[in-house]
Amino acid sequence: MSFVPFELERWQSTWEKRVRYNIAESGVHALTVGELLQITGSDPAALAGVRLAYNQSDGSAALREAIAATYAGVSPEQVTVTIGSAEANFVVCWALIEPGDRVTVVTPTYMQVPGLVRNFGASVRELPLEPDRGWELDVSRVEAAIPDGTRAVVVTNPNNPTGALLADEAREAIARRTAAVGAWLVADEVYQGAEFGGGVTPSLWDGGDRVIVVNGLSKAYGLPGLRIGWIVSSSAFKDALMRRHDYTVIGPSPASDALAAAALAHRDAILARTRRILHENYPLLDAWLRGFGQRFTWRRPACGAIAFARYDHPMPSSELAERVRAECDVLLAPGAHFGIEHAIRFGFGNERGELEWALAALRPTLERLLE
Repeated sequence: MSFVPFELERWQSTWEKRVRYNIAESGVHALTVGELLQITGSDPAALAGVRLAYNQSDGSAALREAIAATYAGVSPEQVTVTIGSAEANFVVCWALIEPGDRVTVVTPTYMQVPGLVRNFGASVRELPLEPDRGWELDVSRVEAAIPDGTRAVVVTNPNNPTGALLADEAREAIARRTAAVGAWLVADEVYQGAEFGGGVTPSLWDGGDRVIVVNGLSKAYGLPGLRIGWIVSSSAFKDALMRRHDYTVIGPSPASDALAAAALAHRDAILARTRRILHENYPLLDAWLRGFGQRFTWRRPACGAIAFARYDHPMPSSELAERVRAECDVLLAPGAHFGIEHAIRFGFGNERGELEWALAALRPTLERLLE
């Protein structure tokens, strides 16, 4: 069986610390430890007193209680804390997918899970969002995309890379059809809380035995360095997860665990910071894109520090991103890494001055390459 590489992560991991300006990221610029302690009102001495021993493998009781409180009817025993949502996705796929399974994925998407599905020997069927409908889902396509015998349906909502939100009708249609064929519903909700409108996207969690939700602190919370993610599932499925989690990382760092619990206790303040960054920075990117005339087409994101812009030029997006990196030291995320060609995902969650400098450095190169 051939191995499917995770192209986006390989691209970012190779270059994100070696370029001058990185606007390939999809979260807001990260908080420092000092800023997090200030927002949460935490005593630095308490953090200094955290013993760096092995932690509870599925996360401390305090952290699991804080996570469970953000979902209706969830107990701490249904929460598995992971090393970022990346490990969460990995152990979910490991526990769920067998060779020969058929999995439906709403696309475009963050390609970790489709890659894992294929690497575990299963096949992927796409349920595409419609770019000409503002990245809305055509609900008339749901039934055919989720046939009998489907093992799992994977949804990233809010969506990466488009920043779109599923409409209520679409969300309900997917959940209804998934249940009807007896499939598992896996929902990646890591951008939840970074909505422009102020409300929080409803979770696909409904308490069902075959519903799994993945989330974490990397994107909406601006805390990727804590490497804290989580899975919400039935207690029975958690047992399967933990048997695999034992083979990966054993457990989260106690320091990260303590800071994550403090962050969730002050969730509203942290998410308010994120939304402030979005509202301050998006107009800058929007005006910059408009300066290219008709060369780019995009939709204002409903959530997240990401704008997915298609461009009118035959150059493949991976080649365009590499030319940009080499010529002006700016990192972009190629649309090909999300399964959509001739598109770029622009991140705009940087510190504002950095974003201004990055866009200024990028403009002349893009103008020349897209002539």
